[in-house]
Amino acid sequence: MEAPNILLQGKQTIKERLGNAPAWVLIFYVSITAFSVYACMYGFRKPFTAASFEGITFLGLPYKTVLVISQTIGYMLSKFIGIKFIAGMQPQKRAANIIKLIITAWLSLLLFGVVPAPYNFIFMFINGLPLGMIWGLVFGFVEGRRTTELMGAVLATSFIFASGLAKTVGKWLVVELHVSDFWMPFAAGGVFIVPLLISTWLLGKTPAPTADDIAHRNVRKPMTKNERITFIKHFGMALIPIIIAYIMLTILRDFSEDFANELWSETGYKKSPGIFAQTSTIISVVILAVIGGFFLIKNNYKAFQLNHVIIIIGFSLAAGATFMYHLHYISPLIWIVCASSGLYLGYVPYNCFYFERMLAAYKVPGNVGFVMYIADAFGYMGTVVVLLVKEMVHFKYSWVDFFTMLFYTAAAGGILLTFVSTGLFAKLYKKK
Repeated sequence: MEAPNILLQGKQTIKERLGNAPAWVLIFYVSITAFSVYACMYGFRKPFTAASFEGITFLGLPYKTVLVISQTIGYMLSKFIGIKFIAGMQPQKRAANIIKLIITAWLSLLLFGVVPAPYNFIFMFINGLPLGMIWGLVFGFVEGRRTTELMGAVLATSFIFASGLAKTVGKWLVVELHVSDFWMPFAAGGVFIVPLLISTWLLGKTPAPTADDIAHRNVRKPMTKNERITFIKHFGMALIPIIIAYIMLTILRDFSEDFANELWSETGYKKSPGIFAQTSTIISVVILAVIGGFFLIKNNYKAFQLNHVIIIIGFSLAAGATFMYHLHYISPLIWIVCASSGLYLGYVPYNCFYFERMLAAYKVPGNVGFVMYIADAFGYMGTVVVLLVKEMVHFKYSWVDFFTMLFYTAAAGGILLTFVSTGLFAKLYKKK
């Protein structure tokens, strides 16, 4: 019985030291550990998209498309489950659950390598189920603080950087070490497992928000069923248009990540494994520079409404870069970097501070995970629908044409919907 007590005292001592340290120490600590955990998660989710799985079909579909759909469906179901699971999660259980879920996802990749194709697609579905919970558990350590935007911005760049890094590792294992397409995902997970365990252990020692944090951002706590129902009744109509805009961004992001290999190959970068990490690093720096300073805005309502402006600018940049590319004013590399920057400029606020500031502005006692997982669940449902429609509608198109259509359509609808949501939230605030 002595050993657990000693360990517990050690954890409390570290938390107390962080709690008493200067603000920049806690910001740095939480930012880096949260970034590391979520970046490592991508090492169990995205490396397989760097493979081609050429010559294999299932039910008339290219096998890679089958795998993407399978994992996305699992990820989508995870988000629906997470609406209740994450909303009711006790803070002290977050770190242990992260490790359990990652190990489950890694074991599914082991079985993916063992079971022959095409029947191993089921394990890619299983892989997606636990991974969809990770964001909510990680962000739980970040939300509800005066500096949440700054730490959240660093965390959110892991979406961009880690996706490119995971695909670079996957491509390197295939091209340089000649690992087969089917064993590469498990091997890539082996590269990330130790850093993930260490960073999760460190993240678990994050102290709770202070009284000053609560005074500025409102209390964050698990939500009961009745509290979740009340929230939806009050904010539902204002949330619908902004969540539809988020669905469009999620579809764009997922296709950009899952079929980046095909798009880069089509634009002349077929044998350039480093292109994924190089471009994602550039985009990460751009996004961090733009949104990292949001925490300086003290007025929660003004910061919340400014989110809508950032989202509109993101949609506009993605469509504008696409238009310039088709007029031959910019190269394929600049087009993809600029369009992806616009995509993430619109996408990152949702995962970083949109709902954080919403809860603070409207004084809602709850947590970001609940409303974020509602948006994510329908976002990934949209991805699945578009994937299926893309494969069922047979017409000739290039990947460049397909992404062009997505960028234009999302920008037109997303900008309009964001304007509508801005007005609806303004009316709710006046009533409050």
